[in-house]
Amino acid sequence: MSKLYLVPTPVGNLEDITLRAIRILKEVDVILAEDTRTSGNLLRHLGISKPMTAYHIRNEHQMLERLADRIEAGETMALVTDAGTPAISDPGFLLVRECIQRHIEVECLPGPTAFVPALVNSGLPADKFIFEGFLPHKKGRQTRIRAIAEHPYTTILYESPFRLVKTLQQLAEVTGPDRQVSVARELTKIHEENVRGTLAEVITYFGQKEVKGEIVIVLEGTAAAERNEEDEEEI
Repeated sequence: MSKLYLVPTPVGNLEDITLRAIRILKEVDVILAEDTRTSGNLLRHLGISKPMTAYHIRNEHQMLERLADRIEAGETMALVTDAGTPAISDPGFLLVRECIQRHIEVECLPGPTAFVPALVNSGLPADKFIFEGFLPHKKGRQTRIRAIAEHPYTTILYESPFRLVKTLQQLAEVTGPDRQVSVARELTKIHEENVRGTLAEVITYFGQKEVKGEIVIVLEGTAAAERNEEDEEEI
């Protein structure tokens, strides 16, 4: 039966893959991988040997109809990215939409997503939040940062280690240095690190060291910030 599976893969710790994900990866005809080398390492670790096809941000538009045609003709495929759940700041949305439009069955497995542990571990309100993903590098960046500064709820960002301090500084320029923030680095790995404090404190911390690994920024929203200010005034 033709079908597209979205299979989350570990964001770091290889033990975080589910039994169901392993079964699906063994059963499908083809695995679509953001990077066949990265996914190849995971498959070897799991003892899985399957044909892989590269499907990433640079070729997804060209591959879209061809892959959908193959699934429609009867193949089952699993889409995986380098880490986490496909389509969350990674390729996947276009293929899912194409399959849905063709009435091809799509099934997304539950599993690792970097922003969830970063949010829950931040100590910031998690009942309502806004996921921004990666900020634009140039055009529209300042517009997005100004909008984020006004979000009432906790905001989650992905960032590169090379731009982390710059991004925190840009946020501080708009929100003020006292807004609470949590930065999660290398989630689920041996050197996992969660740094919490004001923007000023976290900027100072990361400004004094070489930053490596995947980064998730969790920023306090205006509603929580205003409550904190009111509580301090009452004290």
